[in-house]
Amino acid sequence: MAHILIVDDSPTDAYLVKNILEGNGYQTSEASSGAEAVEKAATLKPDLVLMDVVMPGLNGFQATRKITKNPDTKNIPVVIVSSKNMESDRAWGMMQGAKDFLVKPVKQDELLNAIKNLL
Repeated sequence: MAHILIVDDSPTDAYLVKNILEGNGYQTSEASSGAEAVEKAATLKPDLVLMDVVMPGLNGFQATRKITKNPDTKNIPVVIVSSKNMESDRAWGMMQGAKDFLVKPVKQDELLNAIKNLL
């Protein structure tokens, strides 16, 4: 089954997503910052990254750009999962290289459908 990197500085949000994914047979890893996400994407080579936006230091938009522009990780799809719900946030996320944009609190069926569409 696919390996998914969950990036979120909220342990509660990360736990909820992890439970959905592992309950559906996915293998997961976690990162709690944008910088950690970039590092783990390069070392773990997950099949997909779920990226929060609002994090200290390197935010999710910046981390998405680094992952999708790096030759070693550019083929890993990134899905932004954020509480930011403005159309401008969605557009900016896609311009950074994200393949999809989901709004928190994420619904299980939306999350699983987004993953299935990209893997």
